[in-house]
Amino acid sequence: MRELTLDGLEQLYLRGMKEALGRQLEDPAWNNASFEERLTDLIAAENTYRDNRLLEGRLKRARVSQNARIEELEHRAERRFDRALIQSLLTCRWLKDKRNAIVSGPTGVGKTFLASALTHKACQEGFSARYLRLPRLLSDLEIAKAEGGYRSKLASLARIDLIVLDDWLITPLNETGRRDLLEILDDRYDKRSTMIAAQLPPEHWHEAIGEPTLADAILDRLVHNAYHLKVEGESMRKAHGLKAPGTLDND
Repeated sequence: MRELTLDGLEQLYLRGMKEALGRQLEDPAWNNASFEERLTDLIAAENTYRDNRLLEGRLKRARVSQNARIEELEHRAERRFDRALIQSLLTCRWLKDKRNAIVSGPTGVGKTFLASALTHKACQEGFSARYLRLPRLLSDLEIAKAEGGYRSKLASLARIDLIVLDDWLITPLNETGRRDLLEILDDRYDKRSTMIAAQLPPEHWHEAIGEPTLADAILDRLVHNAYHLKVEGESMRKAHGLKAPGTLDND
């Protein structure tokens, strides 16, 4: 009977219930529990299992490290940022309000880690997310144009609750790149949130974008409704020296 019940739960894809029932059957503490207590535990276990699977799927689609969590951030005195603002961003209210976020600072101080941690939190709260390097994204859009999938690619990006653009303006934009970037941000303005991770401070973005009219349009859709988190301090790469192969950078 026990095996039949466990097999039946497996066939019904109630794997959280199956695991919880297995634990109940092995734990003598459950011997005197009522049917309602056992059932409540099984339902709670199934809900937790499903929530975890959904979170795993969102994190996989976001392409962000699952280990990038804010509580793991190294609190060195030489690394300075507004911790009150971090705590505010962790509530994800900015995502509900369709606001943007900018994480800026010199190389190696933890920008990518902070952006990844905020993305992880967004996924935990049920938001869809995608972590992208801006140069790679613009290159992919060029390929999509050649293959006839440009509009489909833009529409897919527009549906994501949060997109993170790392390596922001790390290389010069050409005319096509500027117009593609404007298309992306125009689709998202007041509808979805965008987060930028950048070495270049925002006050230099207009010049870096290159064409004044397009720069005005891009920054109007990005900066004016954005929270700005500045990260300062010594590079962690310099402090830690050469890392072992396969370890993550904390840019």
